[in-house]
Amino acid sequence: MSTRKPAPARKAVALSDLAGIKKQLAEAAAAQAAEAARAAAEAQRLAAQKNLFENAVGKVQRLPDPGVADMSPERPPPHPLQHQRDEAAALRESMSDEFDISSLLDTDAQLSFRRPGVGADVTQKLRKGKWSIQRQVDLHGLRSDAAREALGSFIRESHQQGIRCVRVIHGKGLGSPGKTPVLKDKVHRWLVQKAEVVAFVQAPPMQGGAGALVVLLQPFRAA
Repeated sequence: MSTRKPAPARKAVALSDLAGIKKQLAEAAAAQAAEAARAAAEAQRLAAQKNLFENAVGKVQRLPDPGVADMSPERPPPHPLQHQRDEAAALRESMSDEFDISSLLDTDAQLSFRRPGVGADVTQKLRKGKWSIQRQVDLHGLRSDAAREALGSFIRESHQQGIRCVRVIHGKGLGSPGKTPVLKDKVHRWLVQKAEVVAFVQAPPMQGGAGALVVLLQPFRAA
């Protein structure tokens, strides 16, 4: 007769293996759950640390980006140099140093001037201060060319602004070679050539005397 192992012993061994596998699976599941819990806690800690400033001060709003600032200096406005040169050239041509005014001046003590057609009462009123002096220009000490341009610009601008009576200070010429009032004579010539000038007289002693002129200008009429 042949001898066989009893069947119950093999079944007992299989049940023991299943119990071990089940235990291993349970341990693995527990370890996985523990790792997931640790990872969740770490993520929560990092999020809290990242938002620490926002949690402390409250919700903030990002300012709009203004872009890159332009730090280059502002360019100055262009100067009409050619226009200024043209005006200066026209002024020089219209006010000659050689203009003969001997027949145009009143040969009184102050050599006053009044344009043809203007009555003698105009110069008399100028001497008596009937017109208040509204503006003045001081040419004393300037060279001839600079004085001519300054006087021409002053008369033109004063007339355009509606000024009627001005004073022109030319000095008495005491500092000139030979004590000759060169600029005074030129100012007389220049003023006679300006169409804006109606008349002029030597200033009263309290307003400059022989070193200045009181000038009456035409009324301004816009074109």
